[in-house]
Amino acid sequence: MSEIYFDNSSTTKVCREAAEKVMEVMTENYGNPSSLHTIGFRAEQEMRAARSAVASLLDVRPEEIYFTSGGTESNNIALFGAARARKKRGRRIVTTAIEHPSVLNTMKKLEQEGFEVVYLKPDGRGHIAPEQIFRAVTPDTVLVSIMRVNNEVGSILPVEAAAEAIAAAKAPALLHMDAVQAFGKLPLRPRKLGVDLMSASAHKIHGPKGSGALYVRAGVHIEPLTYGGGQEKNLRPGTESVPLIAGFGAAVRALPDPQAELAGMKKLNAFCRAQLAGIPDLAVNSPDDALPYILNFSADGVRAENMLHFLSERGIYVSSGSACSRGRESYVLRAMGLPRERIASALRLSFCRWNTEDEVRAFAAALKDGLAALTRRPL
Repeated sequence: MSEIYFDNSSTTKVCREAAEKVMEVMTENYGNPSSLHTIGFRAEQEMRAARSAVASLLDVRPEEIYFTSGGTESNNIALFGAARARKKRGRRIVTTAIEHPSVLNTMKKLEQEGFEVVYLKPDGRGHIAPEQIFRAVTPDTVLVSIMRVNNEVGSILPVEAAAEAIAAAKAPALLHMDAVQAFGKLPLRPRKLGVDLMSASAHKIHGPKGSGALYVRAGVHIEPLTYGGGQEKNLRPGTESVPLIAGFGAAVRALPDPQAELAGMKKLNAFCRAQLAGIPDLAVNSPDDALPYILNFSADGVRAENMLHFLSERGIYVSSGSACSRGRESYVLRAMGLPRERIASALRLSFCRWNTEDEVRAFAAALKDGLAALTRRPL
C-alpha cells in the first residue's frame, strides 16, 4: 500500500542530501569540533558550513546563528534569556494565545517568576490585528514574542507591527519570532522585520530531528539557561551534535527557491480547497491568506481521531493539530472562538514539495468514504 503523507508541519521526511551528510559526518568527519587536530578541524568546518548556510538564507551574519536541539530549545533560550536579562527594566511581556506550547508553557513559568504576560486573542480566522499589539505594548514591556506562521491553521501574524509597536512605545522590549513553520517556506529577513531573536528547526524542512537554530541579533544580550565549556559562545554550551548540524545545513542548501515553491504550494492548496468544497458539512478553518503549506478544516459529525484512524488504515496520514498536543482539543481553534463540535472534528493537512494533486484526489476520495462510513450517510 502506497503512503500519502500530509503531516509535514509535524515533521518531514529527511531529504537525501541531509541523510547522506549526516552519515558522512558520523563516519568520516566525526571529531569533536573543539579538538585541536585534523579530524576536529574537519568537524569544525562542517559546523561552519552549516552556520553559513542558515545565515545566508536569513541574510544575517554567521556569528548571529546559534545551534540548538530544535525549535523548543530555541524558544526556551530566547524567552527565558530575554526576560531574565531585562527584568530590571520592566515586567510586562506580550504574546498571543495561539503560540506553540514551547512558548505558552515558558510564559506560564515566567508568570510564576513575577512577569505579567498579556495574551492577544485571534479573530475567528486566526488573525492577530496590528491594533491589538499597539494597545498591548507599553513602556515597561521587556519582551514581545509572536510566531510568524501559526502551526495549526497557517495564519501569518504581523511581526512587523510588533516591531513598530515597540518603537512607538519606546519600550526596552526585545522582539522574538518563532519562525519554525515559516523557515525555508517564506522569505525571512529578521533584520528587515525588526526581529531580535528568531527560532528555527531542521526537521520541518527535511532535515534531521534534534537540530535547530536561534538567531540573536548582534549586540543583543540574553541570559543562558545552561553552563558548560563555552560552546556556541556560552549561550548553548555542550559538545555540538555535528552530524545533525551538518544535516541541517545540507537541508538548507537543498531547499528549492522559496518563491517558486510557494507558488507551487498555493496551486496545490487551491486544488485541495476545490476538492473539499464539493463535500457537504465541511468547513475550512484556515484563512484564505494562510501559508499555503497548511490547510485546517472540520468535517461535521465525525470526531477527528476516528477519521484519523480511518485514513491511516488506508495509508493516508494527516493530523488533528499540533503534534505536541497529542490529541487534546485544539487550544488554537478554541482561542479563535470556534464551536466545540467543529473543534472536535478538525483535521490539519500540511504539505511539502513532494506532494501531488493525485495524492490530494486520493485523500478527498478517502475522506468522502470515511464520512459515509462514520456518519452512515451517503455522500
